Amino acid sequence: MKIILTGGGSGGHFYPLMAVAEQVRKISEDRKLLQPKIYYVSDQSYDEDLLFKNEIIFKKLSSGKMRRYFSILNFFDFFKTGWATFKAIIMVFAIYPDVIFSNGGFGSFPILLAGRIFNIPIFVHISDSVPGKVVTWASKFAHKISIGFPETIDYLKQEKGKEKTAFTGNPVRRGLAIPLKQGGHEFLKLDKNVPTVLVLGGSQGAKIINDTLVDVLSRLVVKYQIIHQTGKNNFEEVSKRANLILQDSPYKNRYKAFSFLDLLALRMSVGASDLVISRAGAGSISEIAVWGLPSIIIPIENSAGNHQVHNAFSFARQKTTVVIVEKNLTSNLLFSEIDRILSNKELAEEMAKKAKEASMPDAADAIAREIVNIAVGHE
Repeated sequence: MKIILTGGGSGGHFYPLMAVAEQVRKISEDRKLLQPKIYYVSDQSYDEDLLFKNEIIFKKLSSGKMRRYFSILNFFDFFKTGWATFKAIIMVFAIYPDVIFSNGGFGSFPILLAGRIFNIPIFVHISDSVPGKVVTWASKFAHKISIGFPETIDYLKQEKGKEKTAFTGNPVRRGLAIPLKQGGHEFLKLDKNVPTVLVLGGSQGAKIINDTLVDVLSRLVVKYQIIHQTGKNNFEEVSKRANLILQDSPYKNRYKAFSFLDLLALRMSVGASDLVISRAGAGSISEIAVWGLPSIIIPIENSAGNHQVHNAFSFARQKTTVVIVEKNLTSNLLFSEIDRILSNKELAEEMAKKAKEASMPDAADAIAREIVNIAVGHE
């Protein structure tokens, strides 16, 4: 059994694919099948350790990018994509997988096109509430489609597309889905009697969230503890500003900054936290739901198809979160919303309950089972 996983080069594409790969191996073992040969095709390996642990073979394929605005780079990327498609055809022919699974991103286009040329079964997952261009195109000929948000079905206009579509939710890695409630406060040197806020800006961090948080940090630490993932490129600047602002504060030890939280540190941080502040990537929202925590969501403005804004308000409609759009984000508003939620125990508990009800922790398993079924049928 051979499987190709492909998606964009960001963590939002990479980690859900790894969640599915983990479950594919578990299901194969449970069904006493030969362990599949799994390939990950993208422009970068992203996390080589995780690929190694999951015995996944990385194949580099750099494609162009189709921008939604005028740019001379679109001209050059047209040829870059053509060359990548030629290489993808050779790659797919050499591997000849039993199934190709993609969660979108323009970098997955060449492999999906090659798979269509060779009539390889294709499974597409649409993680955002509004589908991107590549997954919308691929859904027309995909054998199976899974979606992360229920309203996404409305964008699949063809009846045949709806018939082969299942609402599964978005895959979350097995380890990450279970917060560590024990040991987190000790590991992070936190006080169990002080409410804790976890601030996540995505794998690369988020400058606007970092800046807004630091501006109100001296007020926040009087009442709350802060675990702040700044992003690797922002860590030095944020740390210097925070140290300067808090140098005379008796509560300065309540602020914990990290450039990046690995799986263990993130599970401990989640287990110790009472509120999450996050971007609105489909994966981030799905993780918050599985964790069952109240949250404040700050979507990226002008993301592709404005998908983060749509994701955020789709989640908020279930009374799970508070959405602050970037143009309204101020330090005073951020402080007041944190304080409003954490000072109202009933509100925080209701948001946490609704988030848990909205979660679909078995998404990776449901998708992986269908991938295995397709692959076994194609052999």
